[in-house]
Amino acid sequence: MPNGATPGWIEAEQAFRRIAAVYARAMDRNEPELLDDILSEDIVVVGPGFTMQGLEQARQSPAMLRQMFLMTQHVVHNQTLTVEGDEARGETYCTASHILHPEGEAEAEAQGHTAYVWAIRYQDTLRKQGGAWRLARRELVVDWSEYRPVTLGLGGAA
Repeated sequence: MPNGATPGWIEAEQAFRRIAAVYARAMDRNEPELLDDILSEDIVVVGPGFTMQGLEQARQSPAMLRQMFLMTQHVVHNQTLTVEGDEARGETYCTASHILHPEGEAEAEAQGHTAYVWAIRYQDTLRKQGGAWRLARRELVVDWSEYRPVTLGLGGAA
């Protein structure tokens, strides 16, 4: 294991896994308040064509996703982490599916929906602040994207 299985490394790894899961839920369920416990005040999020700086800007992300897409689903996969004192660097693989808004109701019924899918690698920097690990920087690297036809489940756009 990198850095050995010290209590500090185990704590950081558990926090890293939790941060990834909570971030995904906040984005998918439009729950920006969840970000308050996992992001630093000076968080920087960089992605294709955008940069957000500060917690207030980052808290707007879930609502922006809802405006852009009918719904999203971020599935977190493998993670790696290196810890050096109160700072850590990690990489998280993620599949982010974004259901596009249909052009019109009749088209949606006739053709179903389309998912715009990103294969993402998050390049993260975490910092321990006040005894808790927080995400200080996140860079979204999109390895590829694709469009897929999808059929929405019984729950619809909840």
